[in-house]
Amino acid sequence: MKKDSIIQLIALGGVPLLMVLGNSMLIPVFPEMQKTLNISQFQVGLTITLFSIPAGICIPILGFLSDKIGRKLIIVPSLILYAFGGVISGIAPIIYQQQAYPLLLAGRVVQGIGAAGTGPIAMALVSDIFTGNQRSQAQGSVEAANGLGKVISPILGSLIALLFWYAIFFVYAALAIPIALAVWFLIKEPKPKQKNNSFANYFQGIKKVFSQSGKSLIGSYLAASIVLFTLFGILSYLSDILEVEYGLKGVIKGFALAGPVLAMSITSFVSGRMLKNSPGLMKPFIVGGLAVLSLALIILSVFKINIIFFIAILIMGTGTGLVLPAVNTTVTSAAPLAERGGITALYGTVRFFGVAAGPPTYSKLLELGKGTMFWGGSGIALASLLISFFLVSKKELSANNQPETSSEDPNGSPDIKDEGEEHNSSPPKDATKVTTPSTRKGLINLWKPLTGAASGLTLLFFWLRRKHH
Repeated sequence: MKKDSIIQLIALGGVPLLMVLGNSMLIPVFPEMQKTLNISQFQVGLTITLFSIPAGICIPILGFLSDKIGRKLIIVPSLILYAFGGVISGIAPIIYQQQAYPLLLAGRVVQGIGAAGTGPIAMALVSDIFTGNQRSQAQGSVEAANGLGKVISPILGSLIALLFWYAIFFVYAALAIPIALAVWFLIKEPKPKQKNNSFANYFQGIKKVFSQSGKSLIGSYLAASIVLFTLFGILSYLSDILEVEYGLKGVIKGFALAGPVLAMSITSFVSGRMLKNSPGLMKPFIVGGLAVLSLALIILSVFKINIIFFIAILIMGTGTGLVLPAVNTTVTSAAPLAERGGITALYGTVRFFGVAAGPPTYSKLLELGKGTMFWGGSGIALASLLISFFLVSKKELSANNQPETSSEDPNGSPDIKDEGEEHNSSPPKDATKVTTPSTRKGLINLWKPLTGAASGLTLLFFWLRRKHH
């Protein structure tokens, strides 16, 4: 890869990285925010919700507009809007102190709208700029930045909060502006080729795919939204108990919160590679991941803060990491090339909606008791498992698989991947073929990093126990 290409790739990698930080970096400061603003845990969770809902609504619209007027003309203003929203939320506690909550939420809404025009559009721009083998390499590099952001965001958030809890909002702005300048001046964008495409045709393509593969898409969308709903709901709960019950603050708390996200990222990476060689594992991974998630929540309901509790948190991240790459592949397999942009944009929307619903829903369940929260979450995951089991169809997906004959997607956005997961962006040639030796090797490779992560959490548990006593 040439030097100019590497520079462009670095600039583009910062865009999805920033979007990832939008929610995850904020979670470690939840308890301090709640105490300072004198609000409930439910109200704290709305800072995630009112970021994610506007983002989910705007993703298809901005994706369509990026096809019409160009990616940079969407990404750069979106980054500036993202920065502006951060500044609004950051100055709210300075000006209004304990009455800052409404203005802070307004800033989060503005940030969410800006976020919709960042990560997914940047992935589309990568697909526009790079071709052939360089495209998969470039997308892999951008996804690496994305995955890195997921893991470091709780740690980074904890570090920044050592200054003051609302400093995080100003960091959003401090990062967004340089990235916007880099994209504007360093990226050489090809001219848009879909200026004559209408909004009606855009949604007609989505309708066409749903008429052929609607059941599989609904089951897949539901599975992805539920695992993210659960992940962010549990992370918001974990942020509170680590501080309130254990007095755990700062960087150590950030490392503790990074545990399930690290497990998710490792599992996503390995399972994504397994799916390339064994695409027939898509449905088993979706159903199996939801089963693992449901089991982890049952374990969390039975055991208190001890080693088994922390292992269950790790298992929860593992289940999430099994589901997301499989759903990514399922979604792209269900859509022919011409309609894939709209389908993946809609996929990004439902993922954001899952994130939006998690923290406030889990805080309301917690008011009824910890057991209710964990068993309720397990029941939701189990219901999603059953729905996905009956709706996701290998035959339905195979019927729509076709080789890609063009590097351009007339509906814009390529495969949306924003949780650090890796998958095959081209539909598999045979969605029912399972390569057994590759599967066994993949499972072995999956087990090794997970045992390492479990060992790390075990050491963390004994450190917490010693500190507590």
